[in-house]
Amino acid sequence: MSSKFRRAFALLVPLAVGATPAFAAGGSYEFLAAPQTDLNRVYRVDRATGEVGACQYGLKDKGVGVTLCYSAGEGAGPQPSSEYALIASRHEREAGVFRVDQRTGAMSICYVLDESVVCTPLAR
Repeated sequence: MSSKFRRAFALLVPLAVGATPAFAAGGSYEFLAAPQTDLNRVYRVDRATGEVGACQYGLKDKGVGVTLCYSAGEGAGPQPSSEYALIASRHEREAGVFRVDQRTGAMSICYVLDESVVCTPLAR
């Protein structure tokens, strides 16, 4: 392999690796515990779509407990493509979290209602 070819190959490989879907999809979720001090709930947001879900530990009568998960309900489904994050308030009795659009500054409040995660409309 000529040195000219090796240099060109060395420059192109990182570009090709960075452009692969598997690489781009890695780390696409963010997780955040609810600020409520007596609640063991963790929220997750898809950073690209803004879809929010949550899971928490549940007790069983005997044996190991169960993981209870809540899927995206009203307002918690995919939003316009952007860069989303979760932020907790410092309120120790707050069971919900803020979903923020880091590009536009819009925010909504997300929380578990009945059997799903719901979010208020994004607002600024």
